[in-house]
Amino acid sequence: MGNVTGTGRARIPGGRDGRRMLGVALVDRIGSGLWGATSVFYFTYVSHLGLGQVGTLVSAAGVAGIAGAPFGGRLADRLPLTRVLAAFQVLRALAAAGLLLTDDFTLLLLCSVAGGFGDRAAGVLTRLYGTRIAGSDRVRYQAVNRTVANAGWALGGLAAAAALGAGTTAVYPYMLLGDAASFIAAAVITLGCAEAGAAPVVVTGGAAGQETASAPQAVPVSPWRNRRYLAYVGTDGVLCLHDAVFKVGLSLWAVRATDAPHGLVPVLLVLNNVLVVALQVPLSRLGATTDRARSLLLPLCAAFAVGGAAMAAAAAGGPVLASAFLLLAAIAFTAAEMLQAVVSWELSVALAPPTAQGAYLGVHGLGQATQRAVGPLAATAAIAAGPAGWAALGAAVAATCLVQHRLVRSPLAAAATPAPAGDTSAGGGLHRPGDDHAVDFVTP
Repeated sequence: MGNVTGTGRARIPGGRDGRRMLGVALVDRIGSGLWGATSVFYFTYVSHLGLGQVGTLVSAAGVAGIAGAPFGGRLADRLPLTRVLAAFQVLRALAAAGLLLTDDFTLLLLCSVAGGFGDRAAGVLTRLYGTRIAGSDRVRYQAVNRTVANAGWALGGLAAAAALGAGTTAVYPYMLLGDAASFIAAAVITLGCAEAGAAPVVVTGGAAGQETASAPQAVPVSPWRNRRYLAYVGTDGVLCLHDAVFKVGLSLWAVRATDAPHGLVPVLLVLNNVLVVALQVPLSRLGATTDRARSLLLPLCAAFAVGGAAMAAAAAGGPVLASAFLLLAAIAFTAAEMLQAVVSWELSVALAPPTAQGAYLGVHGLGQATQRAVGPLAATAAIAAGPAGWAALGAAVAATCLVQHRLVRSPLAAAATPAPAGDTSAGGGLHRPGDDHAVDFVTP
């Protein structure tokens, strides 16, 4: 479980390998920040593509990512995880470098597809590695990882902004080269990490001083045959719509439908990043057990409802009121983003059988990847519908929180059923030092 402090709690879950994987997240996102801030400019002014062609490249990468998530997870159940992850990072580097070597749209499209496929696969595998090395402290580890990733993205974005200040297109290829180099560095660091074999899936209870173990149940090894898990993935994809709000909805709504000053938009986006970096780790403590993670679906419901209502109200007032409501919406959707991440990290693992962690988390990543492709359409539909559209979007996602809260209740309750005294076949032998009230979990 890694290095432990005097209190018995790992400072960074996963010890040395946990810290190394945080280094992977940092360099990966610095490169992504460099490219993310300049990609449109590169395709427009260096590759000389039209707006429709640029949009096609972005969409194609998103669609390819939908396939990359389950494919990567399935491979990780059959091959060494660190080797598979490094291979996908190299694929991303080659795809990025390929964009530098041609202006032909067909070849650019192929490189974008390869990059999107590798990006989502690598994301799932990085999360799977963190899950395996952190054990019952997986939620805290993912929170630290996400904080580091956000900081890396901000550093990359700041470096790109400084380069763009030069006012010449000559700097754009260097941003893409930096992106490719970050993936190679991530692959090298990954290969230096110890291999993490499949670990027993544990569901952490909420009552201190009590240990329970669930009896083994028949579980579909394939997530595609587990209807409850597929339903969970579907609801979780809906709860990821906060991503589309910040990438598309907030900016367009503020500019097109409110009297707020345009300069407020970048401030709200920076606020989102700052809040996530500052609060994601502290908030992860609220979902440190599976029961507590499930209970966070209720405040998550409120956050989405408030965010949608605030976006709607922003169109009704002058500059001051519009700015105030947009600020409230940004805070509410940021809270939703952080709470949803905590819930998703815990439940997606707790609902997966130990023999197929990679396949299940890959399918879970499929839901998130689908949202990336469909979410912008939902956000633009809300904008087109006006204030009522945002109120309806917030209410619909809030209702989905309640649906998921009920959906996962039965399997989590089954996992908490005490095993007969002295019975170690139900998973008692799987209990590891450092796992707080951990029990083996399988889905019905």
